[in-house]
Amino acid sequence: MTHAPATPIADAPPTANVVTVYDREHLKLYMRLLDAEAAGASLADVAIILLGIDADVEPERAERVHANHLGRARWMTENGYRDLLQRGLP
Repeated sequence: MTHAPATPIADAPPTANVVTVYDREHLKLYMRLLDAEAAGASLADVAIILLGIDADVEPERAERVHANHLGRARWMTENGYRDLLQRGLP
């Protein structure tokens, strides 16, 4: 059983050096990914609950999408937040 994310999730988030529309639409996901990492959640749980991907069926994709979005979430905490502060939320 997979969960459908509220906003469609691409296999890879943007790599722009500014916060994009996609980033703004996925801020909640980014926060939840960071929380899941801090809590030590398994990839299988994160993939199904947050990404809507069954890691048993698509293990490589689950790992790739998770890693890509977690990386972007970290970028948001290190750099992207400045752009949000300057331009604000939608």
